[in-house]
Amino acid sequence: MSSKDFFSDLNKEERDIIVNKGTEAPFTGIYNNHFEAGVFICRACKNPLYESKTKFNSGCGWPSFDDEIPGAISRHEDLSGGRVRTEICCSNCNGHLGHVFHGEQITEKDTRHCVNSLSIQFKKYNNLSKAYFGAGCFWNVERVFRERKGVYMCQSGYMGGDTIHPNYKEVCSGETNHAEVVEIYFDENVISYESLLDIFWKNHNPTTLNRQGLDIGTQYRSIIFYTTDVQRNLALNSIELIKEKWSNPIVTKIEKAPVFFRAEEYHQNYLNKNNLGNCSL
Repeated sequence: MSSKDFFSDLNKEERDIIVNKGTEAPFTGIYNNHFEAGVFICRACKNPLYESKTKFNSGCGWPSFDDEIPGAISRHEDLSGGRVRTEICCSNCNGHLGHVFHGEQITEKDTRHCVNSLSIQFKKYNNLSKAYFGAGCFWNVERVFRERKGVYMCQSGYMGGDTIHPNYKEVCSGETNHAEVVEIYFDENVISYESLLDIFWKNHNPTTLNRQGLDIGTQYRSIIFYTTDVQRNLALNSIELIKEKWSNPIVTKIEKAPVFFRAEEYHQNYLNKNNLGNCSL
């Protein structure tokens, strides 16, 4: 297929970006705050470019990624506007994506692909399930789960409260009723929900009400948010299996999953980004 064929179906706004190397206004793109599990492909030629687990919120107003699918991106020196930058393009059709920057120290990989939403499309992974657990400070909980084989993506956030789009300060005040939780996208063919439950129980104290170690407050409560009746039943059964291991009653709540609100970027993968050990419980 020729470049002409790749670009022939683009509308004017898409052509201005992909062909004419334009830039959409910040904070206007549909993928700026999009954090589901899947793959981002080139809007023009449909070439896979970025796994969604490499996406992060840089605060710049455009979708940001700290890694690319191998061989998907080409780089070119860009001297426009009196600056020296590195342009990034789709390696298959050479359609303009944006620019890449280094040295900002936002993620472990210290790289930011700044990409126009109009240059990409999102394709959801339909083979993944979701799970939600609250077990104290989400920094440690996220690390425990994200390192497991079969977990595609793990994000820290807030759930179960009375407000929308809460921030960390609000949640810590105890006035929102939100819990610190992790959202897990996992492949049940690789790791079962029962295995996730086992990890959950082994990595916190489910008998301390609104407390894990020195962390005290309703945001640190032990809670399982289920997404299906199967998950609910498995969670209830797991309590029966582990309660004899504890001298005090299990206080873990099991509730239907409400809306998940992703936490601020500095909380994501916090312990690894900052070379810190586990939060001791």
